[in-house]
Amino acid sequence: MFISCNAQENEQQNNEDMKQYNVVKTDAEWKETLTAEEYRILREKGTEYPGSGEYNNHYKKGSYSCAACGYELFDSSHKFKSNCGWPSFDNELGGDRVVHVEDNTLGMKRVEILCGNCGGHLGHIFNDGPTDTGMRYCVNSVSIKFTPASTK
Repeated sequence: MFISCNAQENEQQNNEDMKQYNVVKTDAEWKETLTAEEYRILREKGTEYPGSGEYNNHYKKGSYSCAACGYELFDSSHKFKSNCGWPSFDNELGGDRVVHVEDNTLGMKRVEILCGNCGGHLGHIFNDGPTDTGMRYCVNSVSIKFTPASTK
């Protein structure tokens, strides 16, 4: 069974709707461009099973972009082994690339992270990271795509 947060039930939905994204599509357009699993996670705020994601134990050099719109979000130099079951980063690339939104669903108080370009659900951020930043961006593999570093 997957855990999915219905966007209409989220208390943060009104705040999220106020954010203007560069990439805006209808649900029908997203369904045409995303796989069913990508749609469930990126647009319906679902999650993948812990340990099942393609990038959970992936440590090649390169960058990670939003799977929905291609916006670059994370660099591999910020990825670390967290043993939580999802790819984890201790920092984002900066600017407004990742949007932080309060999430009070499922009886928990968390901070959801969204793509700053299209609003796609990436995962959540926690302040329990082992690095100097103290942060752990816990990201669904389905929400991101990896681009290897060039070997020039």
